[in-house]
Amino acid sequence: MRLVLVAVALLLTGCGSGTTAATPQYNAADVMFLQMLIPQNEQGIEIVRLAADRPVPAAVKELAKAIELTQQTEVSDMRRWLHDWDQPATMDMNPQAHTGHGGMKMTAPDLVGALRAVPDAEFTRRFLDVLTGQQQGAVELAQTENGTAGGVNAQARDLARRVIESRTAEVKQLLNVKT
Repeated sequence: MRLVLVAVALLLTGCGSGTTAATPQYNAADVMFLQMLIPQNEQGIEIVRLAADRPVPAAVKELAKAIELTQQTEVSDMRRWLHDWDQPATMDMNPQAHTGHGGMKMTAPDLVGALRAVPDAEFTRRFLDVLTGQQQGAVELAQTENGTAGGVNAQARDLARRVIESRTAEVKQLLNVKT
């Protein structure tokens, strides 16, 4: 009986032969994915907020509000995960640092700035174009997290899966809006 207890104690403490190191909670790909998706989402929030005070179809306003709420929640979650992992929420701003994730998928700031100045008569069409590209960038980024060289963290991988599904559905909705 004493021998069984010693064997169980060794197994529980990881001292027995044949034990392997635990799978890491996260890896560099998880960190980079979150650090890149945070500003991508923040830019998406900035873009959808432009529709709030513009004469756009009600369906576009509803979709914009849903995107804003979803992406705000995602940003909060991602910041919390990075904090829990003792990792910075901001990324290396050197564009070369992101080549493993296919580079930054941000919408050019001049496109966002130009969208602010578009006359109401042209806003819906231009808004749909900019937001569609922005959401497609999020899909491309999320695909890197779930790729073969991607992350290992279950929460981050699940977030990537949800981003792919939700943004793909949003793009389909955006493409079907009548202007």
